[in-house]
Amino acid sequence: MRDRKLADLPEGSDSPLNAAVLSRDNSTIQMATDAVKHKQCKLAFQPVMQANAPHGIAFYEGFIRVLDETGRVIPAREFMPQLENTPIGRELDCIALEMGLRTLARTPDIRMSINMSARSIGYGRWSRVLDRFMKKDASIGERLILEISESSAMTVPELVVDFMDRLQPRGVAFALDDFGASNFYFRHFREFLFDAAKIDGQFIRGISENPDNQALVRALIAVAREFEILVTAESVETKADAEFLVANGVDCLQGFLFGAPTVSAPWKTENEQKSAG
Repeated sequence: MRDRKLADLPEGSDSPLNAAVLSRDNSTIQMATDAVKHKQCKLAFQPVMQANAPHGIAFYEGFIRVLDETGRVIPAREFMPQLENTPIGRELDCIALEMGLRTLARTPDIRMSINMSARSIGYGRWSRVLDRFMKKDASIGERLILEISESSAMTVPELVVDFMDRLQPRGVAFALDDFGASNFYFRHFREFLFDAAKIDGQFIRGISENPDNQALVRALIAVAREFEILVTAESVETKADAEFLVANGVDCLQGFLFGAPTVSAPWKTENEQKSAG
């Protein structure tokens, strides 16, 4: 009996595994709740590069971060999976949107993408934040990209389609995040009319040496081309991977090869370098 495997343990509330997962999730929710309450949130910015000449920065992606009780910066992957369908998740969406729009208002020469959940569309505060900034400065809409994951878009597809129909005429672009990661049927492209798609990083890392992922990515690019959708590859970490992706027609590249997300505004450093030159 002492040699029972973990998989053989009961799945009820008294399972040690379930108790550990519940404790972790509760701790994560509490950390994020405290960060929102005490305004301990930041945006981290990562450049998204043009694959072709002039090979400049196409836009930046803004990632929400929270600070724990020690002041350590915690990336979204550590807390958003537990929070996506909770009220605190909606609050973090609001904070990310407001920070991103405020950044666009202060920096008129950049574009930025912000992640959102489809559930935030019906969240009053989130919509009010977006409307307030766009009424103040119409050019913000033309420089804003909203990223929605495949799985999130399919939770309330009619709501997402209506939202896109209302915002795209005002210049807002929409990107399908995690392209290829779930059962987003190609016929849905006709309904959603995304402006861009970001191929999921699991297919990009090491692609120069992975024939299976090469075939899949070529197919995803071909589908996007059929619908005139701009294609970004995320998680680009090596020069060899970047060269394969460029040769096969991606429009933009994002990943540690070009820069890690940073809570310091990278465009300020770039402007300082230009001034010094």
